[in-house]
Amino acid sequence: MTAASEAASAGNLRSQVRSAVIWRSGTQVFSQLLSWASTFLVIRILAPEDYGLFAMTSVVLVLLGLLNGYGFANAAIQDRSGGQQQLRQLFGLLIVVNGALAALQFVTAPLVAAYYQQPRVAALLQVQSLIYLTNPFLAVGYAVLSRELDFRKQAQVNVGSAILSALVALAGAMSGLGVWTLIVAPLTGFVTRALGMMTMARAWMWPSFDFRGAKALADYGGVVMAGQVFWFLQTQADIIIAGRMLEPHQLGFYTTSLFLAQIFVNKVVPPLNEVAFSAYARMQDDPAALAEGFLTKVRAIMLLAMPFCLGLAVVAEPAIQVMLGDKWLPAAPVVRLLALAMPFMTLHVLFAPATNAVGRPGIATRSAVLGAVVMPLAFYLGVRWGGAEGIAAAWLLGYPIVTFVTAAWAMPVLGLTVPHLIQALLPAALAGGAMALVVTLADHLLGHWPPLPHLFALVAAGGATYGLWLWVFSRERLAEAWALVRKK
Repeated sequence: MTAASEAASAGNLRSQVRSAVIWRSGTQVFSQLLSWASTFLVIRILAPEDYGLFAMTSVVLVLLGLLNGYGFANAAIQDRSGGQQQLRQLFGLLIVVNGALAALQFVTAPLVAAYYQQPRVAALLQVQSLIYLTNPFLAVGYAVLSRELDFRKQAQVNVGSAILSALVALAGAMSGLGVWTLIVAPLTGFVTRALGMMTMARAWMWPSFDFRGAKALADYGGVVMAGQVFWFLQTQADIIIAGRMLEPHQLGFYTTSLFLAQIFVNKVVPPLNEVAFSAYARMQDDPAALAEGFLTKVRAIMLLAMPFCLGLAVVAEPAIQVMLGDKWLPAAPVVRLLALAMPFMTLHVLFAPATNAVGRPGIATRSAVLGAVVMPLAFYLGVRWGGAEGIAAAWLLGYPIVTFVTAAWAMPVLGLTVPHLIQALLPAALAGGAMALVVTLADHLLGHWPPLPHLFALVAAGGATYGLWLWVFSRERLAEAWALVRKK
């Protein structure tokens, strides 16, 4: 390639990535605002016990969901040379895998209910098994669109399914469905996303069950899947352990606190990771571009993560009063501890898309194995030491260890050094620390204001402090963020 054609190609990729980020993250913001509004209304209506029962089912759903074959779909994205036959093989493989998972969950549901000593869990799990039947359609459509960085169509499908799911959730809660609201609404979302994704991708095809020549697809997907199983152990061991040792309403306080603390890392970061994975896959033959692209992503995401996580930690009590109501106030100390751990988790999940995209999924697997050892041990000790608050403290003690070791494994592959990473993280961390200190002082000065104006004043003080600190001490970060928005 000539220098001109290389520059044109790079410019075209930047344009595609920017468009993908705008569509994926922009519509994700809209979808999440809608989802959060619905979720907070539903939380106000349902009881903590409903969320405790749902958490017991979610452990199984998450575990088997990690085996649903999305690693095979990512392999099809990473290997851009595969044609229609590869997609038909992917479709057939996903049908076999997800059909088996649906049957397995349906049959073992009574055993899970017996483990938790909650008979209602069995029926909930059996209905949830229908979700697996949507995965083949969803994954194939996702793979076809992601290969071309066409996140506009994905976004349109996600918005439509989010609206329908939110309406079903509100209708279910208001009509007295109780915990079944938490089952029916997500199922509705999965069905509409699956049908919409296949239609938008024009990927309707007959599956192929002839898997000859699909070894590379299976090998890559198998390594990713193994890592996901260990990821499950480190992120779901808290529910497995606490479900046996806490009452459903106590478990409900903990899981709702975890939902609030993980809003950013679970709702904002994943769509950006999807775009990043596709972009990194295109950059894998240009190490310098890959390293710079990764650092740019770290700087941008942590610039947003720090104020959210540290801010939530210091405004936990008024935030819960305003969003969830007084009955959820016992969750405030748990939210505070979990929010302090989330910057580490946010950084941790940024590594896997980059290392997977360059054909090194084993790094994410090793990281997951480490977490599967460290986090369950921390959760077990934490719940014995202090119940729900003890489990929250375990996140704060265990996740920095997992994150630092993962960074040490991943940085050489990405062409990075420790100073590179520190330089990317430090401005947001210092600004976040200053913000947290100012908000804590303001909280004491305000005294017993009503919850809504109290929260509004604290958020305003925190936002002003964070922005002012960056303007004075790290103006280049604001300039970079503005340049990204303006397509510079």
